[in-house]
Amino acid sequence: MINKLVYEDEVFEKLNLAGNSYNRIEFQSCTFKNCDLGDANLMRCRFLDCRFEDCNLSMAKLEGATLNDVSFKGCKLMGVNFSKCDDFLFSVAFENCTLDYASFAGKKMIKTSFNKSSVKEVSFTDATLTGSVFGDCDLENAVFSKTDLSSVNFSTAYNFIIDPELNTLKKAVFAITGLENLLTRHGIRVI
Repeated sequence: MINKLVYEDEVFEKLNLAGNSYNRIEFQSCTFKNCDLGDANLMRCRFLDCRFEDCNLSMAKLEGATLNDVSFKGCKLMGVNFSKCDDFLFSVAFENCTLDYASFAGKKMIKTSFNKSSVKEVSFTDATLTGSVFGDCDLENAVFSKTDLSSVNFSTAYNFIIDPELNTLKKAVFAITGLENLLTRHGIRVI
């Protein structure tokens, strides 16, 4: 159970915090394994150098929360509005995660790793993703609008549609099979 204001170097396993509210709790170098934080309100909580493994954080509320050097592996993060997180030192990484319907609108996410994840219908509107990698990610209906995608690696990403006229794509990397996804707006087919 969460009953302190600061936790450091702790491992939480099979913790069920679903639907509960926590405010201004700090977690430093903590690991969460098989925990359920679905629909939890984590307002202004601070996660510093933390790892989440096989956790459910779907619909968790992160308003004002700090996520600094936080990694998610095998987690469900459906509908999480990361745009409400504190911008200062915001740094996350995702591997084998389900991020469908999440939002990163307006976030500055330099060199963020999205690896083998479902990123369907996620909003990246007005975000800065410079140098990020979408490795083997499903980006079906993900929204890229006024997004800085400079030097982003999309070479193994699929199902994306990106309008080069609405986004910055300087030095972005695409596989030849993904070129059609850049030309959809113009009705051009690549065969």
